[in-house]
Amino acid sequence: MRTMDNTVGFSRNYLEKYLSTVRSQGRYTFTLEELKEKFDLPNTSINQSLSRLKKKGDVAQIRKGFYAIIPPEYSKQGMLPPSLFIGDLMKSLNKPYYVALLSAAAIYGAAHQQPMEYFVITETPAPRSIINKNLKIIFLSKNDWAQNGITQQKTNAGYINVSLPELTALDLFAYNHKFGTNRIVTVLQELADEMKTTVLTKIAKGYANTAAIQRLGYVLEIELLQEKLADNLWKVLSQRNYFQIPLSPQKEKKGDSDNRWKVVINMEIESDL
Repeated sequence: MRTMDNTVGFSRNYLEKYLSTVRSQGRYTFTLEELKEKFDLPNTSINQSLSRLKKKGDVAQIRKGFYAIIPPEYSKQGMLPPSLFIGDLMKSLNKPYYVALLSAAAIYGAAHQQPMEYFVITETPAPRSIINKNLKIIFLSKNDWAQNGITQQKTNAGYINVSLPELTALDLFAYNHKFGTNRIVTVLQELADEMKTTVLTKIAKGYANTAAIQRLGYVLEIELLQEKLADNLWKVLSQRNYFQIPLSPQKEKKGDSDNRWKVVINMEIESDL
């Protein structure tokens, strides 16, 4: 039922009261459409109320039409951690998603340092990334969307989709150009301890990026001495047609490739650990 506005007796802090109700339900977010549905008010009135709360720092706009409620413990940052609203945001966009890459690795304690950006993989086409002084969410897309390797992690705002360590490792090499091989190897030194051979095999079988499997297999075997993980990955790779590739796509394809992964060693790996 809508709240009617006859201006007489209509409370100026109606929005604060409503947002308190939203928070009492365990939610941190709301949409402009939700407010329009709830309150029978002109758009200008709702926008003025939102503007007032944004100036006070009680509300932050994540993207057009989508807002976060900023409780006192996050007032200094002026923004919520993305883990508290990413599920609601992607639901509002009607997009399947998972928290990925360095952001997923950080959840498993393998980011070495907390990434400044929050990485989310979704179906093609990806939404426009959100980049401002308080927030950096990088959206990346996949054409070959598969459910294997996605789990749910509990947060204070519910559950969010996160890639398992095994999918995270493969994705890091699929998006090698964004991080560089050395940084990926540094992350894998810790992430490999969280990976399971059977899970890696299952995910790799459905993983379309063969080059990512080659690079991951080479690093697991030669650099990290994770023979069991490497051998299981090799069983998947040996069932495919694959070709010689450079370890680093950013460098010249020069060097030795006398390994079963057909990876040309065109750089020297230097881990930060």
